[in-house]
Amino acid sequence: MPDLLLELFSEEIPARMQAQAAKDLERLVVGVLSDRGLLFDGAKAFAGPRRLALAVAGLPAKQPDVSEEKKGPRVNAPEKAIEGFLRSAGVTLEQCEKRDDGKGEFYVAVIARKGRDTSDVLAEILPETFAKLPWPKSMRFPGSALRWVRPLHSILCTFDGEIVPFEFAGVKSGNTTAGHRFLSKGVIEARRFDDYVKKLHDAHVILDAAERKDTILHQAKQKAFALGLELIEDEGLLEEVAGLAEWPVVLIGTIEDQFMGVPAEVLQTSMRTHQKYFSLRDPKTGTLANRFAVVSNMVSEDGGKQIVAGNERVLRARLSDAKFFWDQDRKVRLEKRVNALKDIVFHAKVGTMQDRVDRVTFVAMVLTELLRVDFEKAKRAAWLAKADLTTGVVGEFPELQGVMGRYYALHDHEDLEVADAIRDHYKPLGPSDEVPTAPVSIVVALADKIDNLVTLWRAGEKPTGSKDPFALRRAGLGMIRIILENKLRIELQLPIFTAIAAAKPREKSAWEERLREAFSSQALFKDLTDDLFVAARRHKEVEEENHRGSVEGLTKADEQAIAEVLEFLADRLKVALREKGTRHDLIDAVFSLGSEDDLVRLVARVEALQKFLATDDGANLLVAYRRAANILKAEEKKDKSAYDGEPDPNAFVLPEEKALFVELATAGELVRAEIGRERFAEAMGVMSQLRKPVDTFFGKVTVNDKEPALRKNRLLLLSRLRATLHLVADFSKIEG
Repeated sequence: MPDLLLELFSEEIPARMQAQAAKDLERLVVGVLSDRGLLFDGAKAFAGPRRLALAVAGLPAKQPDVSEEKKGPRVNAPEKAIEGFLRSAGVTLEQCEKRDDGKGEFYVAVIARKGRDTSDVLAEILPETFAKLPWPKSMRFPGSALRWVRPLHSILCTFDGEIVPFEFAGVKSGNTTAGHRFLSKGVIEARRFDDYVKKLHDAHVILDAAERKDTILHQAKQKAFALGLELIEDEGLLEEVAGLAEWPVVLIGTIEDQFMGVPAEVLQTSMRTHQKYFSLRDPKTGTLANRFAVVSNMVSEDGGKQIVAGNERVLRARLSDAKFFWDQDRKVRLEKRVNALKDIVFHAKVGTMQDRVDRVTFVAMVLTELLRVDFEKAKRAAWLAKADLTTGVVGEFPELQGVMGRYYALHDHEDLEVADAIRDHYKPLGPSDEVPTAPVSIVVALADKIDNLVTLWRAGEKPTGSKDPFALRRAGLGMIRIILENKLRIELQLPIFTAIAAAKPREKSAWEERLREAFSSQALFKDLTDDLFVAARRHKEVEEENHRGSVEGLTKADEQAIAEVLEFLADRLKVALREKGTRHDLIDAVFSLGSEDDLVRLVARVEALQKFLATDDGANLLVAYRRAANILKAEEKKDKSAYDGEPDPNAFVLPEEKALFVELATAGELVRAEIGRERFAEAMGVMSQLRKPVDTFFGKVTVNDKEPALRKNRLLLLSRLRATLHLVADFSKIEG
């Protein structure tokens, strides 16, 4: 069957737009072909610095003939209705048939369309499709409303080897293109895909981006190996440079010795960001080597010597700037930079970066009490964590915040744990990033994320379905990963409660003076946190009460924020555990009990529950629970009364109900004890022993007995069953 070959040849397309443009071109063309009834065997799109291409294999030479029927109004319908139907169907009344559906006669238009030649269809649909490509940024063509990413030079379009004639953006289609800008001459003529790819390759153009990436990676590794070095792989940079060179040639340059005293991260970032260079390292020591790999789009007669020399000159200027910032930054101690944070606005409703440092430091101090971490080190690290935002290097390379803070802290002879915490407090930055594991780093990282989440939530910056400008979801997942991977035993509501309290000084209450004193004395701080923990736990136990006396100025809105943030973290926990195969409904079932905000314990309970429900005893007990819950729900609705009291053991008449009452009483005490000792698997084992008496009860006992007293007592027994199971989890939340 015939094939379609399409190429749009233009000025250089930005590398970041190429891959998506190829996907969009394939999606749009494939969609419109399918809409026109043109089925095919396969399609593949390609993108490069100066061209977008698409190959579609196995297209039919002609559209299939189409015959369709369109039902119209009844024959006795108003004339206007009939005329409208005829216009919409594109037929005359004589071309319609009359049919009877048993309720009367109506008109039916039988529309037959002859299939058109595929070439004619392509000539019609392709220009329309090109105009719909959703470029992130585009240019307007002079004298036209048409927008395109860059000026077009030519359009190659053939079907079954023949030109498909059309015009787009003032360019007529043909069967010619051009090769490499400098390494080829003349026009390339192509009619079919295989011929097209070969001729482009002969003209120093590698069409497939994946092949260009493989070429770059292979050459870079080989040349690094020849020098006894290894390539520091960078997938993002590889993707970008593959979009800059049609015929990539990797060359190795040298970094001057004067720059090797600058931190490796600064050198790497400067080379990557400004020059698109790959870094190399010594495989024996793991340190950055004084070499870099540059991807050229040129084959030169001197083997690339002039190209390397030119890149080394440019790099010298770039690294001179970086070295200047590095040298200047070290002249001011990190602690002296903290006051300058008051000039950086973090958020209009939340305050400056200095305010944020105050809050993060306070929350970090609170966490030292909960996690038994060195108070002074955590306080010092939190206080200095954001100071590097005022440095020249971080101003030039924002992605190095934290990393540079560690270097400056070590230069200032700060404690190593403090310096590491400054570097690590942003972690984890994503799902593949490692979490901090050192105690001081854990405390500062948690404090930073808790403050970010709580204060911005309170300011109304909650994530929506499509937007999360302050990355609160990432902050939530980061908190969860830090807690779970380090197995931190912490009641999450306590630091969240205190984070809201930390925001209060900005609101100028009497609480401000006490908080200020707490910063200066660990003893005063401990008194303050003791009061806060009492208030937080009371708030946790009796959420419906107004606790404004706990912390002066704590409002109902603040209390609502605490509840919402905990619910948000529960949702993030589902996301974090879903990839591990943990069921989200079981997380709901445990979390909805309301008393569980220790994530390590919660996950252990969920895992034990999941294993239990996978057994026959667990599955059958869930069925029994639903039966009991449904009966209670129906009877409570009918009686307009809740059955939540204790059954009377003396009122039972059948051995099965007596046996169930005894088993529930025993199981309830045992389950409470096992959960208290965090022996969740054993608690599930106790639950499994209820299966037999529950099954026997439902098999032998009629709950809705004619005797009202007997009926009520049995409903109370079912309520007792429900309450006993709810010691483990809210079984009503469990699906399937």
